[in-house]
Amino acid sequence: MKIKMRKMPYEEVLKLPRLQHRKPLKPSRFLAAVVRIVSAPTLRKIQFSYTSERMELAGDQPCLILMNHSSFTDMKLAFGIFYPRRMGIVTSVDAMSGFLGKLMRLLGCTPTHKYVADFSLIRDIQYMLRENGTSVLMYPEAGYSFDGRATTLPRGLGYLMKRLEVPVVTVITQGAFHRDPLYNMLQIRDVKVSAHVKCIATAEEIKEKSAEELDALLDEAFSFDNFAWQRDRRISVDVPFRADGLHRILYKCPHCQAENQMEGKGIRLYCHSCGKEWEMDAYGQLSAVDGETAYAHIPDWYTWQRECVRREIEDGTYLLDTDVDIAIQVNLDGVCNIGTGHLRHDADGFCLTGAEGKLEYRQSPTFSHTLYADYYWYEIGDVIGIGDNEFSYFCFPKGNVSVTKARLATEELYKMKKAARRTEGNSSGSHGR
Repeated sequence: MKIKMRKMPYEEVLKLPRLQHRKPLKPSRFLAAVVRIVSAPTLRKIQFSYTSERMELAGDQPCLILMNHSSFTDMKLAFGIFYPRRMGIVTSVDAMSGFLGKLMRLLGCTPTHKYVADFSLIRDIQYMLRENGTSVLMYPEAGYSFDGRATTLPRGLGYLMKRLEVPVVTVITQGAFHRDPLYNMLQIRDVKVSAHVKCIATAEEIKEKSAEELDALLDEAFSFDNFAWQRDRRISVDVPFRADGLHRILYKCPHCQAENQMEGKGIRLYCHSCGKEWEMDAYGQLSAVDGETAYAHIPDWYTWQRECVRREIEDGTYLLDTDVDIAIQVNLDGVCNIGTGHLRHDADGFCLTGAEGKLEYRQSPTFSHTLYADYYWYEIGDVIGIGDNEFSYFCFPKGNVSVTKARLATEELYKMKKAARRTEGNSSGSHGR
């Protein structure tokens, strides 16, 4: 999938009409049928099947459907499970650009900005449930999984569930990640895909539980590990390109500590700094070609990188400082390339400058719980996305930069800053007693 991009001076971008809020449309039965028909060949090829649990409690009434996000195949899977149930679909603004976006709106999709507080979205979801009388499909992770585990979930979904007062259904897929992992450059593998569909809470149960208890239910549902699932069930993905792009996830060498010197190619992962090599077997596990294997399990390596980033933040050495190509989106007509700029990320958050000093955007570390970072974004390149409900800035690093590290740093900074605020609040409260 590609996105419409045009070159435009920054001054002209500022003159473009902004995205106007529109109430979600009731999904077209005709288009839903078309999507289901178009999905059928893929569903047959992957031998898609699903199991269900407690779904009789949800019945046919409108419900909130929360699905994990592994690949572009996910919407096809959703239609394979729920069709002909009518669903409004929460979709990112960039995915609804151009003519395709017009069709998606008729299908019941409503646009929102990733990882940006959007109170109109809550009203849109309520409108879909109550006025349109449809279920609502949402990917709470908002972005595709990097390491086969859930992308960090926002706190507050429990409050949303209590406000909506409808049954909540989760859909957790198995195999979708392995068929088309984000790091692997859109190379499709021949893997069976299945899903487990569960009503985790009825409307009555939601009333009885606290928002924190509901958040805990979601944390439990989204506690999957796709690489562990592959390993434990001996799911073979024996393709000669299985390690292509693996350095996007694993950017730091545990042997020599060098960053951005890794390369995944074929079935091997290399460190160009120290020469260490690992081989990725057909079950998704790594083993050193020579010497010790520090991390055989890819998520363990990813967690170690997170710990390293946190230590950098704690000792004040974390810094992302790079030239970038900048694309801006202000409406659903596509994105505008305004040329080069500079992106800095440190303990004070993001600072993006460009357009010969006319553009300066700052984003605090507590703005969002995670970062819109993506690999090979619309077949253009690895991207860091920041911005608000008016402007979306897509930054393509020109240097040897890991967008994965930027996401990890964003998440750790958010947690640390939020914890510090709570500590300060508790301290000032105790002084007042």
